[in-house]
Amino acid sequence: MSNVRGDWNPQQYAKFADERAQPFHDLLALVTPRVFERAVDLGCGTGELTALATDQLEVREMVGIDNSPAMLGIADQYMSSALHFVRGDIGQWTGSGAPVDLVLANASLQWVPDHAAVLARWVRGMRDGGQIAVQVPANAAMPSHTVISEVAHLDQFAEAFGEAGPPEDPVADNVLAPEAYATLLHDLGCTRQHVRLQVYPHVLDHSRSVVDWVRGTTLTRFQKVLDEATFAAFVDEYERRLLATIGDHEPYFFPFRRILMWGRLRG
Repeated sequence: MSNVRGDWNPQQYAKFADERAQPFHDLLALVTPRVFERAVDLGCGTGELTALATDQLEVREMVGIDNSPAMLGIADQYMSSALHFVRGDIGQWTGSGAPVDLVLANASLQWVPDHAAVLARWVRGMRDGGQIAVQVPANAAMPSHTVISEVAHLDQFAEAFGEAGPPEDPVADNVLAPEAYATLLHDLGCTRQHVRLQVYPHVLDHSRSVVDWVRGTTLTRFQKVLDEATFAAFVDEYERRLLATIGDHEPYFFPFRRILMWGRLRG
């Protein structure tokens, strides 16, 4: 997955493991129970939730795919006779001629562009009657993201980014509206589907906790292109402007928008 995850910091990402797991549990609840001979978790991260899905859904053969060596290094501890992990590009996954009964993708699809083409490839990798369950963040218009964009376009960071400019926001640039995903699932042959926008009501210790949250996800794209001192300055300016926008609260209510979608092919 050359354009998914990069080499993340699993410890930073895990700081909000419980909050990040909530939509995954909701995603699994959408899946219709059946015999799952083969399944794939695209963007499996550290593998803990992949293992949970394997056990809960009684999958006989689950493959977790991610592009981050750091994440996969932790995922190895969850390997079993029913579960293994490989490094790969989720945007190009097609099933490799071995159709699956279930495609899972939790908070990973946003990292690749052209969701219509990607979902078409994923569905082509499913057998008749197969199911797909995907969750993507939809919070590009929230201060946690808009302030990042504001800081990224400051003159003081222009030289560091060079002619290429600041990295794009994958949520703002790639994630579609819920109704667009519903239309895609229909056009791809999912005769049954469920698509919804859900707001997760996270209560964090402090407004500054939002900085820790995004350091584990969307700020990683800046960390990859900035030197250590410049990235530290970027985060400091982000925190200053974010607190000026959302206030200095303890605790802090952090509403997080996500799109959950599920579909089942005819058959």
